[in-house]
Order: sequence, then C-alpha cells, then structure tokens
Amino acid sequence: MSRPAGREPRRLTRWWRRRSLRTRLTVIAATAIAVSVFVAFQVASELMDWELQDTAENQLRADSRVLATNAERAGLTQVQLPPYPGSGRLVRVILPDGSIRTPAGQPALPPVSEQAGRVAQGASPDLMESNDSEEGYLIYTLRAGDGAVQVAQLADDSPINRFGFGMLLIGLLCVVGGALVGRTVARTGLAPIDRLTAAAVRVAHTRDLDADIPDEGGGEIRRLIQSINDMLAALRDSRRAQRLLAEDAAHELKTPLTSLRLNVELLIRLDRRGTLDSALPAESRTRLLNDLGAQVAELSTLAAELTDLARGEVSDENTEVLDLADVVVAAATRARSRVPDVEVALDVTSVWVSGRPAALERAVLNLIDNAGKWSPAVQPVQVRLHAEGASVVLEVDDAGPGIDVADVPRVFDRFYRADSARALPGSGLGLSIVQRVVDAHGGRATVARSARGGALLRVGLPAAAPPAPIARLTAEEDTAAC
Repeated sequence: MSRPAGREPRRLTRWWRRRSLRTRLTVIAATAIAVSVFVAFQVASELMDWELQDTAENQLRADSRVLATNAERAGLTQVQLPPYPGSGRLVRVILPDGSIRTPAGQPALPPVSEQAGRVAQGASPDLMESNDSEEGYLIYTLRAGDGAVQVAQLADDSPINRFGFGMLLIGLLCVVGGALVGRTVARTGLAPIDRLTAAAVRVAHTRDLDADIPDEGGGEIRRLIQSINDMLAALRDSRRAQRLLAEDAAHELKTPLTSLRLNVELLIRLDRRGTLDSALPAESRTRLLNDLGAQVAELSTLAAELTDLARGEVSDENTEVLDLADVVVAAATRARSRVPDVEVALDVTSVWVSGRPAALERAVLNLIDNAGKWSPAVQPVQVRLHAEGASVVLEVDDAGPGIDVADVPRVFDRFYRADSARALPGSGLGLSIVQRVVDAHGGRATVARSARGGALLRVGLPAAAPPAPIARLTAEEDTAAC
C-alpha cells in the first residue's frame, strides 16, 4: 500500500518544529549559504562559458580571414595547408564542386552541413555553427573565392569543469563555515534567552516571585525581560492580595464562628444534662435561637461577599447594553424584600450603559443596603439615576449621621468598618464590592455628605448608545412631537 501524499510533508513539518531554535538557525544559515553558492556558481558558469565561447569564435573568425586571404591569392586548389601539428585548430577548404581539402594527418571533421554548403555557393557570407557530435566542434565557415574555408576548434569543457570543481570545494567550505557561524551566532544571540529560561525555571521551582530577572541585552530581549518582570510583579500583587484576603477573611469569620460555636455548645451541654427547659426559659431560648439564626445569616452573607470579592473582575457573565433603570428597580425590589422596614424612594430615568447586569445589580443592592443601615425608619433611602453629559450618575442618599471625614478615604476598603458601625450587622465588604464592580465597568465611585445630613454615595459610569430599534423609536417619537 502506498503512503498518502501529504503524510511525508506533515512528518517533515513535525520534525522541523521539534528542533530547537539554535538548530533551526544553524540549518537556515547553512541552507542560505548553499543556495547562494549554487546560484553564484550557475551565474558564474554561464558568464564564463559565454566568455570562452566568444573568445573562441573571435579566434576562429580571425584564423578564417587569414586562410581566406591566402586562398584567394593562391586559389582554393593551390593554397598551402600546413600539416596538422597534432593539436589546436583544424582547417578545411570547400571547393566549388563540393569536394574538400584538409591538411595531412588532421582528424576528420564532421561532414559539411547544408548551411555551410550554401556559404560555399555564395548564398551566405559566413556561418558559425557548433556540432552536436560527441567531439563537439565549433566550426566557422567563411566565403572565399568560388568556395569557402572552414576553421574548427574542439569544444573544451575542462576550464568549466575545473571552475565547477573549485566552486564545489568553496561551496562546501562556505556551507560548513556558515553552519559554524550560524551556530555561534545562534548560541550568542540566544544566550540571554537561555539565562531568561533558567531564571524562569528557578522562579517556578522556588516559587520566589520577589526575585526579578536581571535586565540585560537590548531590543526584543530587553522588552521580553521587562514583560516577564511586569508579570512577576502582577503575580506578587495577586499573591499578596490573596494572602490579605485570606487573613482578613479568617479575622472576620472568627468572631461570628466563635459566637455561633459557644451558643451551639451551650445548647448541646444543656440538652445532654436534661436541663434545657429548666435552665433556659422559653423567652431565653427564643432569643438564643434568634441569635443563632442571625449569626448563620451573617456567615452566609459574609461567605457570599467573600466569594464575590475573591472573583474580582473574573466573571462568566457577558457584557451587554442595558437600561440601568431596570437594574436599579430590580435591586430596590430585592432590598425592600430583605429589609421591609426600609423605605426606598426611586427617582430614575432610562439611561443606557454597557455592562454585566448581575454584577451591577449586586453593586446597587449593596449601596441600598448600606444606606438602609443608617437611614432612620421615618426617612426613606433616596435613589436617583440620571444622565450627566457622557456619563450615567447613580446617587444613593440616606438621612443617617453621615460619614466622618477621617473615614472617607477608607470607605471602599474591604473589611473596613467605622467605629460607629461596629454594632451594626455587616462584614465591611459591601462597598468594596461596589468599588470593584464600578472599576470593572470603567466608572468611579465617590462619597460625600448628603443635603439631608447623611451619606451620599455617587457612582458614575460611561454612558452607552441605546440599541438601534430603541434609538429609531425615540427619533420617530421626537419627529411626531414636532
């Protein structure tokens, strides 16, 4: 069975790809030199062959003119033809009747060609022709008197052969030298890459992200090293952030877990003793169970917020153009269901942004929840949404005590809680998640004092053009109104 035609090229391609860059450069350099030498040999051979043939033809013409002059003086039948010396040019006289005269001892030339016969008959003044026989004669025929004279020379390829052999030796030396030079250049040029690879392997084995790779070399190598050092710096920041997140999470989880464990252990101990009913009256048990439920809810909220914070900007949710008013209304509805005692007053207009709906809804919900903790029961949380130039502005306003000036710079830090908020439920992650979501959408979150004395949390996001059908419908409505 024959192999498929495309299998060998694919196998050669796989073999080539498995070679090291140093080997590839060596092969490429040697191949380039070999091709250059071959092309140079072909061009030089053609030029040399043309030059030798031109010289030989000029010599034949000169010898033929001398012989023709002698023949016209003495006659074709009487002109003296010296004996053949054993080498060199060959001569022949073509008489009017078509017969020929040759010097004594001269090797026989090929028969007179039809074109040479026409020269002897006066149809053409001269003729340069090459014979295709094994001897390979170059013959020049010149009209003389009533006939013609011919001077021939055996084609000699020995100069070309010697030249080709010399070029072959030179080519082999050049290929070997080119391979050595290519290998040396590749080794020298790739030395920074080798050191970079060794440094990267060392970082991978030791997990030491603090050791930057020395900046050496120039051009592409320097940019590559700088890029890897930037990547290591980003990895250091990521690992530091993960460590801080783990430490903060452990710290924040410790308090509710300790309280939950103590309450559960108390219930278990009293139940084992059989004194649960006598030691804890119904009112105390109800209060303890409510505390347990609140602690479990706090842990659930903290776990969810930690998950959102740890994910950061990594999300499987697709970005889409959406009406932020719908997101705000949905978040306000969830906030009312979670804390029925908090009133949320909405003043929103339809504005469009490009973003992730679930992430934006979570951020708005966190803003409303945070305001609801501080706003008095008789004062609603005011949520306003409007366009402002090329931005969309969301404001969440409460009538609480406001935020101290010293706390303003750290409001959006994770796990940060002001002294006045220690007694309130929460993990200190809500506004940090808001900051992350706003940053991911190219916006900005700020805090200020509300006109009602409380806190005013303000989020600005880049506005987006509404979808085409909505824009067309709006334009039609404006035209109808005019």
